[in-house]
Amino acid sequence: MDKVVTTALGGVSDVPDGASLAVGGFGLSGVPNVLIQALFDRGVSGLSVVSNNCGAMESGLAMLLAAGRIGRVTGSYVGANKEFARQYLAGELEVELIPQGTLAERMRAGGAGIPAFYTPAGVGTQVADGGLPWRYDGSGGVALASPPKEVRTFGGVAYVLEHGIRTGFVLVRAAKGDRHGNLVFSRSARNFNPLAAMAGRVTVAEVEELVEPGALDPDAVHVPGIFVQRVVALTPEQVADKKVERRTVSVPAKRGSVRA
Repeated sequence: MDKVVTTALGGVSDVPDGASLAVGGFGLSGVPNVLIQALFDRGVSGLSVVSNNCGAMESGLAMLLAAGRIGRVTGSYVGANKEFARQYLAGELEVELIPQGTLAERMRAGGAGIPAFYTPAGVGTQVADGGLPWRYDGSGGVALASPPKEVRTFGGVAYVLEHGIRTGFVLVRAAKGDRHGNLVFSRSARNFNPLAAMAGRVTVAEVEELVEPGALDPDAVHVPGIFVQRVVALTPEQVADKKVERRTVSVPAKRGSVRA
């Protein structure tokens, strides 16, 4: 089955207001910016987003966030996104912060058809006991707090019950993809992308290089096409448009004088 759609707008044409949406990427690495831009251009709002973070440097999900298009975020990192922090503390945004590994496993479990699992991460904290602020009231008080979760003991160790995550739609970015939806991710861009790709009812992948079926080594495929419903091939200009969040350079050491 050829899953290629000709435009990013076509790839997200049926994402409605209020949709649940898992998005791959970590910081600026592996973020499906073109598909996110298409959602922005369509004017979709009221989104419930599952992603490690909510964009950075006014790109990716930060664009939707700044426009007030996101109503809820499930993630693990606020970071240096000042608008994310402002909306959260002002009571404009509902935020469920969870441990990063738990977020990854919740998406993986959802994609694997596992409704819930036990993990030691968060035991003895508000993650398990409840009381984490999900929404503030804008005056410093908590309008909505997280509920307590089930905790059980196995082999003398306490574990908290976490639920798998399933969303209506997923947006990911891959280095390579074929027309059947098989995806390959490059280096750190692999991050949350494979896990997110499995977690949705409709997964849309933007790919930097589109190849024909059979061109990918089966052993190199990170996400099989069974999990992917649509593929959007990026233009060379879109592929090259990659920002650097924090540039670090080294200062060459000064050469000392040598005396005979």
